[in-house]
Amino acid sequence: TVLFADVTGSMELAGQLDAEDWHGILDRFFGILTEGVHRFEGTINQYTGDGMMALFGAPIAHEDHAQRACYAAIILRDELRQFADRLRDERGLNFGVRLGINSGDVVVGKIGDDLRMDYTAQGQTVGIAQRIESLAEAGRVYVSEATANLVSGFFELRSVGHPNIRGVDGSVEVFELEGASAAVSRIEAAEVRGLTHFVGRDQEMQMLDVALARAEDGFGQVVGVVGDPGLGKSRLCLEFVKRCRANGLVVHEAHCPAHGRNVPYLPILALFRSFCGVTRQDSDAAAREKITNLMQRLDPDLGEALPVFFEFMGIGDPDTPPSTMDPDVRQRVLFDLIHRFTRARADSGETVVVMIDDLHWIDPGSDLYVARIVEAVESGRVLLLLNFRPEYTAPGRRKAITSSCRSCR
Repeated sequence: TVLFADVTGSMELAGQLDAEDWHGILDRFFGILTEGVHRFEGTINQYTGDGMMALFGAPIAHEDHAQRACYAAIILRDELRQFADRLRDERGLNFGVRLGINSGDVVVGKIGDDLRMDYTAQGQTVGIAQRIESLAEAGRVYVSEATANLVSGFFELRSVGHPNIRGVDGSVEVFELEGASAAVSRIEAAEVRGLTHFVGRDQEMQMLDVALARAEDGFGQVVGVVGDPGLGKSRLCLEFVKRCRANGLVVHEAHCPAHGRNVPYLPILALFRSFCGVTRQDSDAAAREKITNLMQRLDPDLGEALPVFFEFMGIGDPDTPPSTMDPDVRQRVLFDLIHRFTRARADSGETVVVMIDDLHWIDPGSDLYVARIVEAVESGRVLLLLNFRPEYTAPGRRKAITSSCRSCR
């Protein structure tokens, strides 16, 4: 996937400022671009005078390259809008940036001679991405039909028509990338598009039913569903938790997206928001109240560490000074709190199913907490369901997890 970005009307803007001021604005502009692209492991292979070209999926191969490009574009669009607002307020400049994305086959490699060698991508895919970027309005992200097909379900897309693109036979449908959808995982995005009928997997489903029955009897279970990509691990888990919900059981889910390796605690924070009933619509104050009420109901002693937990969840009380606790001590306090909280949840009398999807993409920080959760649920009415590919080999932690797993292969 190729992403282009550039400043609209850059010649006119440059004419309104002296060279040093314009250089300072572009320097900050390129800094925002670089940070956003690198956050999703994209590669900026070319800077132009007022823009850049970035690649996703090469030289680092990613199966979700189109999604990474779109997530990066949304962040860039929003941060660049804030930057443009500041420039408008402070300098009266009408600074705008447009972005265009296309996916397809390219030839990548080094080109040039002994005096200058550049790594780049070549092919019609690159040209179409640049043409689509030139069609976009300032402050907007346009994507091609090829990219839209790859990210359908993950993002909100709006068709803007079939413009004729120079050098391309026929028309290409172009979409505006409006934002991310609620879907986090591939299986959630597939649900949006519509799933095929679920057939087979009777033996595996029976194994999960047996594990659930033991959890309901008070013997906590940890089950690992392990297999190569594309065998249906996530679909099996999805169908199982849907059955659990239909039977009135409490289910909590967390998903590990491929780009989540670079986002600390993404799945573990989602899991604990689910544990505590915190939604995206809740304010920080409402979230703190929900967590406090739950903790006090489960175990009054858990309240002692609530300020540290609030900071970890990103909902710290602004009236409470930030903790000056040593990072290692803070982590031990959090480990203890989460262990006790999970144990209290397991002993609460209701059967709980916890599912963590695509564990092979988990970030190192969350991986540590998953190992603690495994330890905490082995007694109590909890079924912890994990799925991961065979290459999941987090040093020192895979052993703690898989030694407790009854694996469905």
